[in-house]
Amino acid sequence: METAKLNLQVEITNRQILKIALPIAASILVPQINFITNNIFLGGLGEQPLAVAGITGVYYLVFAVIGVGLNNGVQALISRRAGENRIHEIGNLFNQGIRISLLFSAFSIAFTYFVAPSILAVALHNESNVKMAVHFLYIRIWGLPFLYVYQMRNALLVGTNNSRYLVTGTLAETITNIAFDYGLIYGNFWLPKLGFNGAAYASIIAEATGLFVIFAVMHKRGLGKQLKLFEKYPFDAKNTKLILVQSLPLIVQYVISLSSWEFFYILIEHHGERALAISNIMRNIFGFFGCATWAFASTANSMVSNIIGQGLQHRVIELVLKIMKLSFGFSFCVFLLLNLAPGLPMHMYAQGEDFILEAIPVVRVVSVAMLFMACASIWLNAVIGTGNTRVNLAIEIFAITIYSIYIYIILEQLNLSTAMGWTSEWVYWTCILVPSILYVRSGKWKHKKI
Repeated sequence: METAKLNLQVEITNRQILKIALPIAASILVPQINFITNNIFLGGLGEQPLAVAGITGVYYLVFAVIGVGLNNGVQALISRRAGENRIHEIGNLFNQGIRISLLFSAFSIAFTYFVAPSILAVALHNESNVKMAVHFLYIRIWGLPFLYVYQMRNALLVGTNNSRYLVTGTLAETITNIAFDYGLIYGNFWLPKLGFNGAAYASIIAEATGLFVIFAVMHKRGLGKQLKLFEKYPFDAKNTKLILVQSLPLIVQYVISLSSWEFFYILIEHHGERALAISNIMRNIFGFFGCATWAFASTANSMVSNIIGQGLQHRVIELVLKIMKLSFGFSFCVFLLLNLAPGLPMHMYAQGEDFILEAIPVVRVVSVAMLFMACASIWLNAVIGTGNTRVNLAIEIFAITIYSIYIYIILEQLNLSTAMGWTSEWVYWTCILVPSILYVRSGKWKHKKI
């Protein structure tokens, strides 16, 4: 099929939304399963590895979201070109994005080796936790180049309405991660017994496997040829600048957001290893059950940009409301499940009944937070789709400032419970939701060109 004959414009229907969102949800679910699998296996080593996994997991996510920011910026650009039927420009955008992502991964690895140990030594109270975290991160951070290129693939597939291909690579990644977790943490399958650090090696192998498989699928399906992905594209200063202008505010936004979450975990660590272990499991629950919301959010980004490219600016709010209703519906089902059986997810981690009883109030708080997130993330990603990513950054700075003040007062000054600390998610998502709605409804974005 020639690129000129492709039509990548989307329709404003629930069927189209679900067609894009459900494969994205499956692809997001797989990395969350990887996180959960790591923590289930690490839980068998004791409470300390499970607690430290919370610190290292969020640290890695801080750098992973650099790729997410770049991914979302490139995705909005690719979606806009798809909506405009300027398909011949997509391959160039993709290749410039790959170059930028590899440079960012080199910076992140250097930062981890030369700066991170000093930060963790100052932030954490337990010296044993610091050593364990640093040694783990020295290994884990080498997965970033694979992850960043993997995220560029996501931007391409979602932006060109090919999200159905996301599942294959992520399924391969999950199977690989589970097998190598079991092998390298405990010394099974004739592999060395590496304990806590085994999870780091398993994750890197899994990310590399997923990347290889998805590019093989894209090649077999002819996407590379259709979109001219693998032609020789020289450095393009104009498109590189465009990608950075779109992506840098998102990268800063996500890094600030995840850094504040690391701040949250540091404050939780001051409450003891149990509080930290419970919060790490809450992150797993949040991630697992939040996959549908994040998929709808990514869909909002792509579809809003696409229909603006079609000249349908007047239907943006109609589209966002459709996506938000679907997102809220999925999250409400999760809310009911978590409140009817709040202890059920906790049994997988084998930490005892007293641990579960202490965690149940936190589960209930998190279940409510997911309802806030189901709405707020859709509107925030609609702002990304309009192309004005500086507005996203301003909204994030406002929300994070309020969030950080709140958790410091609740956890450090008032020394309240872990459950009360997690109510910070209610505050954060409310601060995201209100300004995002106001901006999209204002219509100030209608003449923005990207």
